[in-house]
Amino acid sequence: MFRTEDICSMSAFVRNASTYAHRLRETRRPQVLTLNGTAELVIQNAEAYQVLVDRLEELEALEDLSRAADEIQDKEGVSVSEVLDRLRQELGVTREDG
Repeated sequence: MFRTEDICSMSAFVRNASTYAHRLRETRRPQVLTLNGTAELVIQNAEAYQVLVDRLEELEALEDLSRAADEIQDKEGVSVSEVLDRLRQELGVTREDG
């Protein structure tokens, strides 16, 4: 949930943009901007946003791994060697042992 100090009107933000920008950098918390008393926008420091994006990408990778583990458990997946053999065949690459 947002803290009350993280909510302000759009007009207040525009009037005091540098103050809010400083707060965004310091706290790394997002700011909710309201228009006519209704939440309209959420803004965030770019570095804090990038951290969030990176964490979401990590979560997606973990979900992919979880699905793959489920497929292996249910014997629905394809082995790595089978995938490599298919790729070699499609690309016309011969396997060199040794």
